[in-house]
Amino acid sequence: MDIKEYDYIFFLGIGGIGMSALARFFHINGKKVAGNDRIQTPLSIELEKTGMNIHYEDKIENIPSDFLNSEKTLIVYTPAIPLDSTELQYFQSHKFQILKRAAALGLISQNYNTIAIAGTHGKTTISTMTTYFLNHSKI
Repeated sequence: MDIKEYDYIFFLGIGGIGMSALARFFHINGKKVAGNDRIQTPLSIELEKTGMNIHYEDKIENIPSDFLNSEKTLIVYTPAIPLDSTELQYFQSHKFQILKRAAALGLISQNYNTIAIAGTHGKTTISTMTTYFLNHSKI
């Protein structure tokens, strides 16, 4: 799959730290980005300020019409989205390409030198240390 073939990226659950970061990445790289979430958060407010269309009710009529073309729109969702989500079911029944957040991140990272840090504790500390070492190395 090549993300370049998509003009629009729609995020189901755009307001969290991981999804909002992916939304920013796609937006900065020229994609039209929209999404939904259950509640408005400081992160989603910041995304809206950049021009992203975000709604807070699980209703198909809230999806911008440009994002309803299954050939031009990629759907990215967080596993926090319930399987009975109206919008998720709509995208599934209309044969959209749908990726979990982790799969979208994997596709993006294929084009970059990547260091991935995961786990339940210490990610911020290790990420900060890794950044420090890379910035001060002669690589």
